[in-house]
Amino acid sequence: MSNSGYYTRRSAVRLLDKVMEDGRLLNDLIQSGGLSKLEPADRARAQRLALDTLRNLERADRVLQKHMKKTPDLHVHNVLRLATVELCLGGAAHGVVNDAVNIIAKNKRTAGMKGLVNAVLRKVDDKGRAEWDKLRVPRLPKWLRKPLAQAYGAETMLGIEAAHFAGAPLDLTVKEDAEGIAEAVGGVVLPNGSVRIADAGQVTALAGFKQGQWWVQDAAASMAARVLNAQPGEAVLDLCAAPGGKTMQMAAAGATVTAVDDSASRMERLEENLKRVQLDATVVVGDVMAQEGQYDAILLDAPCSATGTIRRHPDLPFAKDGSEFGDLIGLQEVFLDHAIGLLKPGGRLVFCTCSLLPDEGEVQVEEAAERWADVTVDREAILIDGVDPTWVTEEGGLRLRPDYWAEQGGMDGFYVAMLRKGE
Repeated sequence: MSNSGYYTRRSAVRLLDKVMEDGRLLNDLIQSGGLSKLEPADRARAQRLALDTLRNLERADRVLQKHMKKTPDLHVHNVLRLATVELCLGGAAHGVVNDAVNIIAKNKRTAGMKGLVNAVLRKVDDKGRAEWDKLRVPRLPKWLRKPLAQAYGAETMLGIEAAHFAGAPLDLTVKEDAEGIAEAVGGVVLPNGSVRIADAGQVTALAGFKQGQWWVQDAAASMAARVLNAQPGEAVLDLCAAPGGKTMQMAAAGATVTAVDDSASRMERLEENLKRVQLDATVVVGDVMAQEGQYDAILLDAPCSATGTIRRHPDLPFAKDGSEFGDLIGLQEVFLDHAIGLLKPGGRLVFCTCSLLPDEGEVQVEEAAERWADVTVDREAILIDGVDPTWVTEEGGLRLRPDYWAEQGGMDGFYVAMLRKGE
């Protein structure tokens, strides 16, 4: 293998180490320069290798445990995991094994393990491929699987895990002419109007990117702004707005949008996205709780566990352990109450989270309706194009799950509800 392959694999292993040892998320690592020393093509490959390894981690461990008497330290284990996934998915043994051994050998702390790594991977190459496809679909860690299984049942849980394992296609939200864009990019139009591409390749090379005709946004995420249905001239507040998909949807509808988020770097991306798609919005870097005024409509995409995005972010179950979720749930309640206070009489608010946990969706809306006597849940507003009425929950929200539209590639887990304030 070339040095390029070695550095790419070494970088992927470093990402895995930081996810599993430091609890860092891949997106954060990459945005902070975790792959900046690589060429663009190698950067993309390193990210894919890390994602493939995380998605297949359980399978890799099951194959490896047959060839090791005890589990090695995390770094060595991650080298073995990445190489096992590559081998079992058809990678050439010579390059995969040699690079894995070199990664171990060039680290003074682990150099003594190179013989073991070589021997184990030779056995994996000999026997692992035949075992691979017989293994079950990887399951979520128990700390997350248990509450989700309680919420949705064992059979649904298996469907959700199958969707996670399959990964995610690329969805686009189109300013206009979805059919035309779908034809140009080799995609299909989904029931909700999003365009889906099974194998997109380089996003910036797709037809319509430079012209600003669309932006990347999972189909489930796009439904929140569709439910709000911003109208031309309305004063709309988008809270926790970055990276801006929903902001752009509402601006494209002709609304006067104020987008608020406390992350300067993410809001810089939002401004870049607005410029590319030639849309206007007022961008505010600041605290949600500091916002004042009265608005016709508000969209609150509250900070959450992001457990609905695992099909795209398989690092999350390994970087997190659920210990921070209680604080997030408390923050959602505070943000929601503040947002309701910013609504004009007769105004409407969409509350949404990219979470599969009912405590971050159904429960929040049910309790908000009890706290606010002049607020009602609008069950009809969520019945937009593409929504199956069986997705409507008891309190009147919309529960989206990764196993929905399974034959078309699934969707992110999302919760969306529309609240209306009395006149």
